[in-house]
Amino acid sequence: MSYPEDIFSRMYSRDNHPELLYPKKEEVSSIEEERQYEEVVQTNVFNVMLNRRSQRKFENKAVEDWKIEMILAAADTAPTAGGFQGFEIFHVNSSEIKVKLVEAANKQPYVNAPLVLVFCMNSERVKMNFPPNILKKFSLQDATLAAAYSQLAAHALGLSSIWIGMINEDKVMEALGTNLVPATILCLGYPQKMLQPKPKRSLIELIHTI
Repeated sequence: MSYPEDIFSRMYSRDNHPELLYPKKEEVSSIEEERQYEEVVQTNVFNVMLNRRSQRKFENKAVEDWKIEMILAAADTAPTAGGFQGFEIFHVNSSEIKVKLVEAANKQPYVNAPLVLVFCMNSERVKMNFPPNILKKFSLQDATLAAAYSQLAAHALGLSSIWIGMINEDKVMEALGTNLVPATILCLGYPQKMLQPKPKRSLIELIHTI
């Protein structure tokens, strides 16, 4: 499969020895995977945004590696303060850590999903001359945008997701073994049932022109 440079070149090293950085090993894709991939890259982003719906019930089915790659690549394309990407992503495979994250997220059982991504703030990456509280705000915004891009990419790939904001930050950090403060946990998988989008506020009510 040939990947478009504007997305998948981000997962390859820039030197004279190109190697796939994530995952560690490039898999030979099937014809069906190539067909699905081509469909995804042609997806209308507005349809994705309009039809996305949070999902708490997932099938007991693993998410394919190539879809995980695309979700992570989407996060990498998110806009960030100064382009410094003040965030880190923890891809949680460990069943034990997932159980700990359930406890850290107010015992919400759906946190133990087929695919779990934790987006953490890393303000030290933001090399800008601002007070620490501003840099922390930037890194929170960076992590949030990256998670949102991942969520939209997942929906375009036929997956559903639930955004977890009610978390005990200290417990999440302990479970991950990091000193980075989490912004959100994104839980993804194949939905047991594809839900219809809920009605939103009318634009007349939402938008305030001044």
